[in-house]
Amino acid sequence: MEIATVRRELNHTLTELGRAVDQLAVAQAADLYALAWQQAAQALPSETRNQRAQLAKFKEILSSRRWHEAERHQAAHRPPQHVTPPEPRPVRRPRPATEQTPARASVAWSSDKAPKQPTRSRPGGRPAPVPEPALLEPGALGEIATQLRPLLEQLAQAGATTTWPAIRKRLPGLPRLHRDDESVILWLIDEERRDGEPLLAALITVEGRQMHPRFPVIAEQLGLPTGPTPAQQRAAWAYEVLKVYQHWRHRH
Repeated sequence: MEIATVRRELNHTLTELGRAVDQLAVAQAADLYALAWQQAAQALPSETRNQRAQLAKFKEILSSRRWHEAERHQAAHRPPQHVTPPEPRPVRRPRPATEQTPARASVAWSSDKAPKQPTRSRPGGRPAPVPEPALLEPGALGEIATQLRPLLEQLAQAGATTTWPAIRKRLPGLPRLHRDDESVILWLIDEERRDGEPLLAALITVEGRQMHPRFPVIAEQLGLPTGPTPAQQRAAWAYEVLKVYQHWRHRH
């Protein structure tokens, strides 16, 4: 779809969303908010920057105490509806390699560095692996990337790094993500960067402030070669972290 068409449809949805918010139409606003992110996902983040900023403001409203009170009030006075079983959802297929976003299957974990899967105890003391979360839709990934970028910019200004568990503590509404979705989100965050900006994705590390095992692949897909050997990749990552700190140190 052409960018002009995406923007036109997205702007129309944002206008309708604004009206729904003004009228405290809770259900309609929720549907329009989800639709807007689906439409925004059809274009690169840099091409819908203004619209995504508007969506971030709408999210503040939809997360406010006043809005939640209106939501509870309307739910209490809504007449009961007949619920029909949902139709089976189609199986999601991997994105073609020709698409702009990185193919999930191509961003593989290093077998010797992948974090251990969390486990639950079975009867008898044997641990059972916790299943991976379901993959999110592109619109939801774009929304999370837009929320996460300001946090990474703050960390860059402070000269700090973070991990996905730490991010979930800073953003309580963030669900546990599939590891492939984590990679796509980091790609989306740095796709928005301007020419010459270093990769904020370098600030996402694993325990002990070590390089995230998927950083080399993400960096390659964003045009930053890191080298074929682990030592070269770690050196390229450490240099990128330094560049991130220097770039954001005096920015507000």
